[in-house]
Amino acid sequence: MKKIFQLILLVLLTSPLFAQMSDAPDRADGEGPFDRLIIRGVNMIDGTGSPATGPVDIVIEGNRIASIRTVGYPGLPINENRRPKAEANDKVIDATGMYLLPGFIDMHAHTGGGAQGTTPEYVYKLWMAHGITTIREPGSGNGMDWTLRHKAKSKKNEITAPRISAYISFGQGASEQIINEKQARDWVQMIHKAGADGIKFFGASPKVYAAAIDEANKLGLETMTHHAQTRVVYNNVLTSARLGLTSMTHWYGLPEALFEDRIIQDYPLNYNYNNEQHRFEEAGKLWKQAAEPYSEKWNEVMNELLELDFTLNPTMTIYEASRDLMAQRRAEWHEKYTLPSLWRFYEPSRISHGSYWLDWGTEQEVEWKNNFRLWMKFVNEYKNRGGRVTLGSDAGYIYKLYGFGYIQEMEMMREAGFHPLEIFQSASLKAAEVLGMDDELGTIEVGKLADMLIVDANPMANLKVLYGTGAILVDNENNVKRHGGVVYTIKDGIVYDAKQLLKDVESMVDKAKAKESFEITQPGVKY
Repeated sequence: MKKIFQLILLVLLTSPLFAQMSDAPDRADGEGPFDRLIIRGVNMIDGTGSPATGPVDIVIEGNRIASIRTVGYPGLPINENRRPKAEANDKVIDATGMYLLPGFIDMHAHTGGGAQGTTPEYVYKLWMAHGITTIREPGSGNGMDWTLRHKAKSKKNEITAPRISAYISFGQGASEQIINEKQARDWVQMIHKAGADGIKFFGASPKVYAAAIDEANKLGLETMTHHAQTRVVYNNVLTSARLGLTSMTHWYGLPEALFEDRIIQDYPLNYNYNNEQHRFEEAGKLWKQAAEPYSEKWNEVMNELLELDFTLNPTMTIYEASRDLMAQRRAEWHEKYTLPSLWRFYEPSRISHGSYWLDWGTEQEVEWKNNFRLWMKFVNEYKNRGGRVTLGSDAGYIYKLYGFGYIQEMEMMREAGFHPLEIFQSASLKAAEVLGMDDELGTIEVGKLADMLIVDANPMANLKVLYGTGAILVDNENNVKRHGGVVYTIKDGIVYDAKQLLKDVESMVDKAKAKESFEITQPGVKY
């Protein structure tokens, strides 16, 4: 049995899907940290849930926020007497009229891999260009050592990259298949000693799963689960939360916890989990099999999850193409910023994960639109009752591009009923709480680390201004323009030109296209 398991593991790890990336190059971007950096005249959204205030001047010393000073009132001249004085060697950013927010945290952020043909520089720069200064790497698909190495490099700012919280897929790096509680506990102790921050589960046999979660909690490791259909009958979301799981990702396992008239999802009799269209098509029918919103069962499950301080990480955006494939396939940023290899990975395929467009049409999209309505209702009400909801994109699959997909998740949360301030709170403070970093990150406060972003338009009025491509605006002379796009991303006091990071990505894509004489075409269409 041990030899068979090792052979399977060898095959998986040497397949293109698990081909390990090269390392990110040494950092050649950004300025600072400075002895003293002053950001002048900005409107501040601090991430606590408080409304915008400004204009303010913010002083950063090294990598920490040293002072925040109100220097005037909207529509009136700045009171120069209230401004911190700039010394000769201070760095000053004039952000008059712009908006400043805490650095965003993507709680489901894969770095990609061999199947997508991405490089860490490509992915990291797309994230940083969208103000994402911290990520939770769920599963560390490029290997635990690789992820921990990049976590350390990012912490030292040796590479241009967000901070990395490394979650390891359960069983990764084990010398044999984990089939009992002792093996589970030994594995958890091993990754803890190596420096991991948490574990990503897909499920496991009940005793093994319970033992691993228990050991993780004893050691202070965070836990998250994608409740895969292959294991959800044993461990739905409520079962997992009772065992001590701290957060879920996606939404599988939540409708199953709400079943009233069944135990198992109503699978068609020809269903095969390895058929990607089966998997995603039938998932779109799950919420209608669950208890009605606000019913006794619905309320019972929600309230118990709230009592257990359980965190939702919906990643709604990664399923957005299920309800409107054409819109996601034709998103305007693909032309400039999607690598040829990534585009090919997105295309319909019986092999690539999430490329489930084998015979996708109106019926499937209508089911998913209805699925979203029920799902969004639960997520919004969970937030309304005080539950913690975080943002994650799961980009690199299903026509979702790194960075851009995260802003799309914000738009979906707005559709679900979140106020923009609630979205920004989820994107920063709530995520920092899960990662155990809220004493250092997540809000703009004196003493905290200087992780923040500056955008040249009001993101509360239009979340689209946070896209790297900005938002359309027609001026008074009827000229069509773009406004928005993050101007500066600041991580650890280092100031990055966000638009230059996007230009770097565009250059990478141009070179890859030129090498292959490649242009984006639509699947199955002859040109």
